[in-house]
Amino acid sequence: MSRKTKEVSTSGARARLLGTAIRVFYAEGIHSVGVDRIIEEAQVTRATLYRHFSGKEDLVLAYLEQADQGIRAQVSAAQEGGGTPGDRVRAVGRSIAEGIRSEGFRGCAFLNAAAEYPDPAHPIHQAVLAHRQWFLDTVTGLMAQVGDAPAEAAGRHFVMLRDGAMAAGCLSHPGLITETFLEGIEGILRSRSTARSAD
Repeated sequence: MSRKTKEVSTSGARARLLGTAIRVFYAEGIHSVGVDRIIEEAQVTRATLYRHFSGKEDLVLAYLEQADQGIRAQVSAAQEGGGTPGDRVRAVGRSIAEGIRSEGFRGCAFLNAAAEYPDPAHPIHQAVLAHRQWFLDTVTGLMAQVGDAPAEAAGRHFVMLRDGAMAAGCLSHPGLITETFLEGIEGILRSRSTARSAD
């Protein structure tokens, strides 16, 4: 086997391991899925798993990193449509709503992981907090472009609405949940526009 063929095979095995982990961790929870299940479904050996990941925790961190990259790309794409700052906030909201309405939606991967790893010092909990800080900073930055009032409270309000929609979206009718979520975003935007007009 040539070096190039070996590299392709190795990266293919890693991709299968991570792809399997992403699917089963999100659908069934992290603690309920053992490495033996992932090894079997990815069709690799235990040695192959440990060649790519130091253990289950490392695999979970890779899963969350993939989720983080996906959400960053989603938020970035939502803003590329242009329009007013308010339009960009709405576009981010609509992209979240589309995810909630998608088939197989099981809530927020990060909120789910935080529930399974509640210790704030745990590396997995820390990864959740880092992602959430990025999201809060991003949304607050968008809100700062709508009106002149300080945007921190509006950013937190958006994140809380999103968290609630994510939790309720897999427990209740997703169409009604996302409608309420998007109406909430409009309320935040109206509040900021009114504050600007009052000034």
